[in-house]
Amino acid sequence: MRIRKQALGDMNIVGAKVEMKRKEIGLKQKDLLTQLQIRGIDLNASGLSKLEGQLRGVTDYELKAIAQALDVSVNWLLGIEEE
Repeated sequence: MRIRKQALGDMNIVGAKVEMKRKEIGLKQKDLLTQLQIRGIDLNASGLSKLEGQLRGVTDYELKAIAQALDVSVNWLLGIEEE
């Protein structure tokens, strides 16, 4: 597992939770990317890494698909509710 070299950014509030949940359920980035592609979201590895590092924004379509792929609510990703 690679260690993040760059500090977290401030482009989104969901990235850290996406990374945490993905690792918690044992999903590799490439597996999450596959799940997102199935849901119509074309995101590459660099984009996902930047999203998790909070270095890029996230669209509403991406947010919904990520929540579905990780089996969590959008509100949980946004920090509005507990898991």
